[in-house]
Amino acid sequence: MERTFNVVVVGATGLVGENILSILEERSFPVGDLYLLASEQSEATKISFKGHSVTVQSVVDFDFSQAQIAFFCAPEEVSAQYAPIAADAGCVVIDSSAAFRNDPDVPLVIPEVNAYRLADFSIRHIVSTPDGMTTQMLMVLAPIHRAVGIELITVSTYQAVSGSGKKGVEELAKQTAQLLNAREIESQVYKKQIAFNNIPQVGAFLENGYTRDEMGIVWDTQKVLDDTSIRVNPTCVRVPVFFGHGESVGIETQAYISADEVTDILQASEGIEVVDKGDEMDIATSVTDAAGSDAVFVSRIREDLNGHQGISFWITADNVRKGSALNVVQIAELLINDYL
Repeated sequence: MERTFNVVVVGATGLVGENILSILEERSFPVGDLYLLASEQSEATKISFKGHSVTVQSVVDFDFSQAQIAFFCAPEEVSAQYAPIAADAGCVVIDSSAAFRNDPDVPLVIPEVNAYRLADFSIRHIVSTPDGMTTQMLMVLAPIHRAVGIELITVSTYQAVSGSGKKGVEELAKQTAQLLNAREIESQVYKKQIAFNNIPQVGAFLENGYTRDEMGIVWDTQKVLDDTSIRVNPTCVRVPVFFGHGESVGIETQAYISADEVTDILQASEGIEVVDKGDEMDIATSVTDAAGSDAVFVSRIREDLNGHQGISFWITADNVRKGSALNVVQIAELLINDYL
């Protein structure tokens, strides 16, 4: 008889929470009892899972001892408050927020990159995951780093509004309709108009002129790759796309590697799809390729024009699925197979 695990999803009514439930069902995860938690405003909402209706409960007074696995896909402050409570009650917490990413006792895991770090989950019974930008970037960079070493990463991001949750998606849709109907726009989620516009700020500004999200890419890259010598220079931009983050990435390597060699490495790497149709160079886009897919797409692989030991490429992935929901479910699968 197959083992089952009682599962909690905190933030079940959000975009990531909805995708976690879909992926649990798609991948036949052995869910026993399912508990869906959210804020008090969403309490009593009904959500379907495997043909059954599940009532959303408030996270405030929930007894986490009823479950073995807790997915946290709620705001950072919610994870910071309730994830330790869940862990103390016996749950293994898998958190997609930034609450524990910098905690040295909490493993920061991308399954295809550093699954071995899950052995440390028992220190606090919490596992953290990077944000979508770092996840998709390191899926591509990790095998290259293992092959020749990476010294410098320069990355500019093109981040979909779904990275801000449902409210970001709703604001882009609303502003687009307002502008197309010659009406004055309303901005509540973003400081500037997002429809038909690019906003070169994702996250609050820090004293060094970078945003918290940009520095998060720096810190998480060094932690996941276990190499603090890697230099990272990020610029994060919010763009008027609903789903699918894109990144323009350039790297300098410790040893020379050709574009063809990089292509071969990536084609052999789990979870990556190289879009390059022979002599006719093809491209991957966030909307036509990444949205709704579990793969990380790479195209425009090319060598540095200036003769440096460098490679540039374009990376895109569905930020809600692979960038978050699929990542945490894959972590849970590894935990139940190897540790629980």
